[in-house]
Amino acid sequence: MSKHVSNSRFSRRHFLQAGASASALSFLPAAAAAKADAAAGPSDLPAAFSGLKPLGERVRPITPEEFRGRLAHAQQLMSELRPRFDALFVTPGSSLYYFTGIRWSLSERLLALVLPRSGDPFFVCPEFEEGRLREQLRFPADIRVWSEDKSPAQLIAATLAEKGFGGGRMGVEETTRFTFFEHLRDAAPHFDYSSADPVTIGCRARKSEHELELMRLACAATCDVFRAVFASLREGMAQEEIEHLIEGGFAKMGLRGGALVLLGASAALPHGSLKPQKLRPGDVVLIDGGTTVEGYASDVTRTGVLGKPAEKVVRAFTAVREAQDAALRAARAGRLSGSVDDAARAVILSAGYTPGYKFFTHRLGHGIGLDGHEHPYLVRGSKTVLEAGMTFSNEPGIYVPGEYGVRSEDDMVITADGPAQLLTPGFAVSLEKPLG
Repeated sequence: MSKHVSNSRFSRRHFLQAGASASALSFLPAAAAAKADAAAGPSDLPAAFSGLKPLGERVRPITPEEFRGRLAHAQQLMSELRPRFDALFVTPGSSLYYFTGIRWSLSERLLALVLPRSGDPFFVCPEFEEGRLREQLRFPADIRVWSEDKSPAQLIAATLAEKGFGGGRMGVEETTRFTFFEHLRDAAPHFDYSSADPVTIGCRARKSEHELELMRLACAATCDVFRAVFASLREGMAQEEIEHLIEGGFAKMGLRGGALVLLGASAALPHGSLKPQKLRPGDVVLIDGGTTVEGYASDVTRTGVLGKPAEKVVRAFTAVREAQDAALRAARAGRLSGSVDDAARAVILSAGYTPGYKFFTHRLGHGIGLDGHEHPYLVRGSKTVLEAGMTFSNEPGIYVPGEYGVRSEDDMVITADGPAQLLTPGFAVSLEKPLG
């Protein structure tokens, strides 16, 4: 869930965007990231954080062979689609990282990956940036450079024609800036242009075992940090103090991460409140956030209470947890994505939280991977056929304005046979012990 965090130097929205455009530190080799973040992390964390350690050798980076396999898979899809794609145009972002392992900040100067339907891909790159690009290459690649007074779009058109693709159908990755698309369309008018989603989503939506391994590590690390945070809560703490504990916990593990923290009645606003909050006995404490491991994100929410929970909050928590169970059972290969939202929403409604979206105000979940939110989505009416390897958040909630909010969020993967499996270590245990 995309969230807004008030009064925080590390906003939850910033964290979710990090999966797509982010902080380069998340994509450093594990040892380098651990060294850098440990140096930046606080040394005065509470005792509950003492057991947090860097992931170290548990992290296996994506290999050059895997990146090559992804490009080959994209070309296979390009050929199989009707009408087929003759070229793919990808600018900096999570899809560029997915196919090449390259992280590059967007600017007015175009760097792009162009993938013809057959043959080798090529990059177009500002001439003065060629050395920096070559440093990031995971495999040998054709790089075509353009100088400051030349047109990169014309260079793309000429290179495609040289490779035998002077026209046809061009897929444009969804996050491409309009100005880059417009210049390419003017320079290569013999192509028909359309969304590259059938290729990019077709490749990225189904995660490999290696990708799932990285996501499980990110989920486990998130739960470890949250466990330490809940054990350290004290009356009078401001939400900013709790947010800083979370950041410090991830830093101690050599990771970048953060979370939305909502206290008391502010938890009824799923994206947070601008009003400063301090923790009082009986308050709901909702913590929603995560980290990335080799770029792969976690997104976890746990709701607890400082002291004894009110009966109405216990009732809401029970309904939310039962909705998660129903969603996990419903999330099966071959079913429609909207049916998973239906299963969770039916539990919330049957518990008396009616009508419609009044109390369960948002969709059940979103795809997750290199982006904190990515295709496909678990929302009423969505028609995506679920396939093994697709990964989603499972995050029903109940929100009573002015009183309280409860949300439980775990990440899950569709299996080839049977219900979905959790990527998080386990569902929330209780309001008193949300992480056991």
